[in-house]
Amino acid sequence: MTRPKKSLGQNFLIDNNILNKIIKLTKINNSNVVEIGPGTGNLTKKIIEQKPKNLFLIEKDHLLSKNLIRDLSGSNNLQVFNEDILKFDLESNIKKNSIIIGNLPYNISSQILVKLIRFHQWLPKYKKLILMFQKEVADKIIAKYKTPNYGRLTIITAARLKVKSHFNVSPNSFYPIPKVKSTVLVLEPIKNKNFKVKNIENLEKISQIFFSRKRKMINKGFKELFKNPILTAKKLNINLNLRPNQLTEDEYFKITEFFENQTKI
Repeated sequence: MTRPKKSLGQNFLIDNNILNKIIKLTKINNSNVVEIGPGTGNLTKKIIEQKPKNLFLIEKDHLLSKNLIRDLSGSNNLQVFNEDILKFDLESNIKKNSIIIGNLPYNISSQILVKLIRFHQWLPKYKKLILMFQKEVADKIIAKYKTPNYGRLTIITAARLKVKSHFNVSPNSFYPIPKVKSTVLVLEPIKNKNFKVKNIENLEKISQIFFSRKRKMINKGFKELFKNPILTAKKLNINLNLRPNQLTEDEYFKITEFFENQTKI
C-alpha cells in the first residue's frame, strides 16, 4: 500500500462498509461527479462502478495522481487533475449539477468547505456535497446557536448550505488509523431568503471579529465595526451585552448587511 504523507493529512479510507454507505448517499449513475483527494482510489473505484456521466479527480500528491491515471486508464470520461484543491479554479472547471465527494485532509477541511461556499455564482453548479471531516470540525458546522460548538463555521455554512444528513466514522476505517473520529456530512446549496449579504467575505470578517473574543460581550465588536455602535445595535434590535454564541445566524446576516450598507467603515 502507498505510504501516506503526514504533511498532506493523508488518511486513506479502507472500510468497505463505509465506502458503500457513502456511495448510497446519492444517485451517481449518469451524474457529473468531482472527487476531492481520491488518494489510492478506494472510493473512486466504487464511484466508477456506478457509471457516472463524468468524473473529475483532484489530487495534490503527484505520485498518487500518476497511480490513479495508470490504474483507471480504462475508465471513460475521467479526468485527473494533479492540483492543490485550495488553489485550483474548481468553479470554472466544474460541470452543471455536479456532486462533489471527498474524504478531506483534516488539516485543510474547513478551508475547502469555505472555498465551496465562496463560489461567485449562487446557486452554484454543484447540487450536493458529500464530505468527510474530522468529527470536531463537523460538530462546529452543524452546531446550534447557544451551544459550545456554535461559531464562525456554523454561521458561514448556514448562509448558503443546508445539512441534509450525517453519520460518524470510526478511526479504524482508515489507514493509518487517526487519533480522532470522523463524520460524513451531506450538504446541499440553498437560496437563503434571510441572507442578503453582497459579499460573503464580509460575513467571514464579522464573524471573525466577534468570535476572536468569544467570551466577551459583543459591544467591543460593534465598536470596531460601526461609527455609532449603540444606535446601530438599536436599529438592529440587538442587545450589546450578549456573547457571540448568543446571536443567531440570521442576526449575523443582518449585522453584515448593515455593515455593507454603511458609507464609511
